[in-house]
Amino acid sequence: MTEGLRERKKRQTRQRVSEVAIGLFVERGFEHVTVAEVAEAAEVSVNTLYNYFQAKEDLVLPPDRASPQRLADIVRDRPPGESAARAVLAHLREEVRHRDPKLGLTEGFGRVFAMMRAAPTLTARLGDLALQMTDALTAVLAEETGVAPDDPLPRVVAYELGCFHSLIYTEIGKRVEAGQSPDTIAEAVLELLDIIEDLLGERVLTYAVREEPPCSE
Repeated sequence: MTEGLRERKKRQTRQRVSEVAIGLFVERGFEHVTVAEVAEAAEVSVNTLYNYFQAKEDLVLPPDRASPQRLADIVRDRPPGESAARAVLAHLREEVRHRDPKLGLTEGFGRVFAMMRAAPTLTARLGDLALQMTDALTAVLAEETGVAPDDPLPRVVAYELGCFHSLIYTEIGKRVEAGQSPDTIAEAVLELLDIIEDLLGERVLTYAVREEPPCSE
């Protein structure tokens, strides 16, 4: 569907406000910049800012890019014949190869990452987000496999996938702080994903394989 003029203007305004906010947060620290100051610098009203971002933390971690449904959506969208684990691995590899900004694989992200680590409310948001991702993935795996409500397997698998997903972000952050280039980080993370796949084991790698659709007559 083609983006309309109104939608494009909204997207551009949202992006401009976020960029202005992150610039201020990096310069002065997340805790030392108010929403009103962001709105003034972005030349919008405070009410307009809140129409786009419900909380100050959303200016750095917007729900559409830092969604609790991230892992669940990856698994929901996997093709027939692919397991949940292999879907997550494949998706992460694709993001790394394309230097997806969501992973922080862009020049200049080091200062943004340092700002985030220095802000307790942002680090708490990231911790909560990881737990929410795992819970959402657990629900999807339980529904797709049709297990009993008290079956622990979906949660065990979801937590294992959630842990290696968090590990990838931790590894990227560590290397960003060390000043490595996006290309160097990407190469190291792809090697780490290969190690993770080797260690997961067949039971996890073959769990929740999406069935092929029935053949039509």
